[in-house]
Amino acid sequence: MSKVLGLNGNAAAAHAMRQINPHVVAAYPITPQTDCVERFAEFVSEGLVDTEFVTVESEHSALSACIGAAAAGGRVMTATSSQGLALMWEMLYIAASMRLPIVMMVVNRALSGNINIHCDHSDTMGARDAGWIQLFSENAQEVYDNMVQAVRIAEDMRVRLPVMVTQDGFIISHAVERVELLDDEEVRNFVGPYRPLYPLLDVRNPVTYGPLDLFDYYFEHKRSEIEAIDSCLPVIEEVGKEFGKLSGRSYGLLEEYRLEDAEYAVVALGSTCGTAKEAVDRLRDRGKKVGLLKIRCFRPFPKDEVIRALAPRKGVAVLDRSVVLGGFGGPVFTEIRSALYDLPSRPLVIDFYYGLGGRDIYVEDIERAFARIEEVVRVGRVEKHIDYLGLRE
Repeated sequence: MSKVLGLNGNAAAAHAMRQINPHVVAAYPITPQTDCVERFAEFVSEGLVDTEFVTVESEHSALSACIGAAAAGGRVMTATSSQGLALMWEMLYIAASMRLPIVMMVVNRALSGNINIHCDHSDTMGARDAGWIQLFSENAQEVYDNMVQAVRIAEDMRVRLPVMVTQDGFIISHAVERVELLDDEEVRNFVGPYRPLYPLLDVRNPVTYGPLDLFDYYFEHKRSEIEAIDSCLPVIEEVGKEFGKLSGRSYGLLEEYRLEDAEYAVVALGSTCGTAKEAVDRLRDRGKKVGLLKIRCFRPFPKDEVIRALAPRKGVAVLDRSVVLGGFGGPVFTEIRSALYDLPSRPLVIDFYYGLGGRDIYVEDIERAFARIEEVVRVGRVEKHIDYLGLRE
């Protein structure tokens, strides 16, 4: 039987970890993630889980310990933010290339410099090509739901890849919301018992992890990793539907909000989607045909689903909460525009940088983004592909 509690995003993630009861958690504190592992450490000290909690001297060591534990044959979880994720960079690629189903909560926070502890997506987006599945959460309820699903997705024998579940720092991680928790037994039955694949501790079947892999086979091994992450979208959808039957909250790769007859769409990730929904509702009340495409699964990028959702629109405003310095638009924009490129008739697309370093995004900002793309469509061409929301001149 489900239970409703007032929880912030960090607590929601910690409760999901408690119910999953992993074999090993290794973590290092960093704002705004610290509260998550602190709460889980309390569950360990109170004997509510059987987890071996490993305290380490850095995030690089945290993920290194997770890799060792997962290779040994354990169910493993961790959490981090910002500079902590950056310090893990080397180990992110190793975890993915070894096909280790580690689940990591990433509380999104800006990367220095300058020093900033608030939300943007520069940390997660910087790791978008490391081979991890990435699920974005709109609120604390989705944080909890995504954490539970992530274990099933990562450990599926058709996947066997690590998963990042993200939540916006402070906006979700420290804001208390209504969260419906499943019964402990329901969660454990949903994730099921862990099935190790090629564990190092199986001494009767010795294996090697991380051998020297030069030009003779590295290319082929990398192709197998590419094929693995490209083929896991159906599993993510399958797990989302099964979770819906259990909880009443189904999940897909993305969510379409009032897009059925929309002429203009905004694309967003994370907590901003809640603000965007309010903007869409207000504009609909004024007779504007607008809608939202919320990207839940950013890696692997669900291009076919994105094309189906956006192809009929006249114009698309993409919201990026991280920048690509020296590039042509942010991470979400480049993916969206690339997906639409080969269409014989495609919508005009503009990228809007917003919310860097925790700058608030308001309903009025998103209304301005809609007005801008509507103006571009009226003119018939895009002269300025990159714009800003909430920036002081």
